[in-house]
Amino acid sequence: MAKATGKKAAAKAAPKKAAAKKAAAPNVKKAAAASPKKAAAPQPKKAAAPQPKKVAAPQPKKAAATKVAAKKVAPKKAAPKKAAAKKVAASSPADQKSLLQKLFIDGLKDIYWAEKQLTKSLPKLMRAATSDQLKQAFEEHRVVTEQQVGRVEQVFQLIGVKAIAKKCEAMDGLTREADNIVAETQKGTMSRDAGLILAAQKVEHYEIASYGGLAQLAETLGLQEAKDLLGQTLQEEKDTDERLTQIAISSINLEAEKEEGPVPVQEEERNEENQDNQENQQNQENQDSQESRENQEGNTI
Repeated sequence: MAKATGKKAAAKAAPKKAAAKKAAAPNVKKAAAASPKKAAAPQPKKAAAPQPKKVAAPQPKKAAATKVAAKKVAPKKAAPKKAAAKKVAASSPADQKSLLQKLFIDGLKDIYWAEKQLTKSLPKLMRAATSDQLKQAFEEHRVVTEQQVGRVEQVFQLIGVKAIAKKCEAMDGLTREADNIVAETQKGTMSRDAGLILAAQKVEHYEIASYGGLAQLAETLGLQEAKDLLGQTLQEEKDTDERLTQIAISSINLEAEKEEGPVPVQEEERNEENQDNQENQQNQENQDSQESRENQEGNTI
């Protein structure tokens, strides 16, 4: 009886346990279903959200900072390039042209002094000459030389520079050499005339070289009118040189060859030569003083 009661109780309890299991099973499923939802939701929030903030957000800021830095640095790098460009411009052909123009102006000052000096030396050569033909040649060239002085002044005016003479050491030496020839030869001889022609042609050759070079510089600088003026003087110097050659070979050299022995120098001639030398020295001192004042005025301007 007791055993039957126990079986009945067990039989009654079994359905209850099965019901409990069934009741528990849905709960487990609900828990299992709920657990993925709870696990999945935090994962995107914790993993996905931090990634854009830590990785993506700083990158644009760094790129922007790099662009700003590049903008700030770029002008500093460009500045040396501009400075370099200015240095290149300083040595450009325009600057070289300026230096060439300075050389041209210096050459004008040199030949300006030479021509003015020659206007003072030619009368002395004319007085010292023996041949009338040579005397006439020296006098005519003195007149031409005065015109050449005015022509050089025109060139100065064309380029907008004040006409200032700068002592020409070459012409100074050539005129002194002519003075020595007069002092060392005898008055009234063809030998003296031959020596004077030699000295005068040295002067002409120097002027031919000077005017030829200046005319070329004027052409390079685009100063066509100045080139024409200088070319005109150049041709006159060539004509004078040719004329002196014809005078020498036509008669003077042949007659000078026949002259023999030293001829005593007369006291009167010595006095005349000394007077000429003193006048020449005084004129030179006056000219140097005037040129010094003109140079000072030019520097002041």
